[in-house]
Amino acid sequence: MSSASLAMVSYREDRPRWEEEGRDWPHRDASRFVTASGLSWHLQEMGPARAPQLLLVHGTGAATHSWRGLMPRLAERFRVIAPDLPGHGFTDPLPDRRLSLPGMAGALTDLVRALGSDPAVVVGHSAGAAILARACLDGGFAPRLLVALNGALKPFPGMAGLVFPGMARMLFLNPVTPRIFAWTADRAAVERLIRGTGSRLDGQGLDLYRRLFRKPAHIAGALGMMANWNLDALDRDLAGLGLRTLLVVGSEDRAILPETAFAVRDRLPDARVELLRGLGHLAHEEAPERVADAILREAAIVGIMLPEHPPDRG
Repeated sequence: MSSASLAMVSYREDRPRWEEEGRDWPHRDASRFVTASGLSWHLQEMGPARAPQLLLVHGTGAATHSWRGLMPRLAERFRVIAPDLPGHGFTDPLPDRRLSLPGMAGALTDLVRALGSDPAVVVGHSAGAAILARACLDGGFAPRLLVALNGALKPFPGMAGLVFPGMARMLFLNPVTPRIFAWTADRAAVERLIRGTGSRLDGQGLDLYRRLFRKPAHIAGALGMMANWNLDALDRDLAGLGLRTLLVVGSEDRAILPETAFAVRDRLPDARVELLRGLGHLAHEEAPERVADAILREAAIVGIMLPEHPPDRG
């Protein structure tokens, strides 16, 4: 058994538990667990059953809580599906041989097929956008619209692109690293981390991230994904992404520089950038109403038929 596999086994009992960390999870009544691709997945669904389907995919280190403000707004017009990615939140981890961008995209494709879903719109935040782009390129999905929220669609520039994946892999292979991170994940540390991305979250948002960051298995899942992340092939293939793409960018994003989206736009056959001023990397958590409006406008532009009279918000 590899070092990575041993590490994942040792964290199994340190995963977030639905009965404890998920006791008052946002939109808990919309949650269920599904088996697909050899994993038990936690996912949430809401919205009219016959409305066009929309798939939400969070970024590294997050989970379905990341959509707590955005999901209900989109569910007024769409049937929304939002899973926890493998190794994140309450979903099982992938084996280390499948910890790659194509492996993650393939597992997500298996889940969507097991659900019998056919999303018209796919929305990914940060690394979630890369997973969705890879799945679309590989024929896993055929949506009419891809939305990347501060999408991680290009390799890190310069030396960072050489050093960062290797450093992440070394941290992942060291079984002590996630435990140290979990032990030090107090409220102040989590707030510093979030502010370092250019975003500011309310107390509930910080608490939800803290719950996850205090579980070594969740940290190991995030590190494992980053350790095996190679965006070079995706970068080479992006020009073949033949679908409408909306690149939503927070002007204050410190994790992925806003100009990255403009460089990606220039390589895609049908894409535009929407810049949201005053928001950071977690723009969809800071101002979910602004992000929802951008997605709904773009869906209308591409001709996706939405219910005319959404229900009033409770």
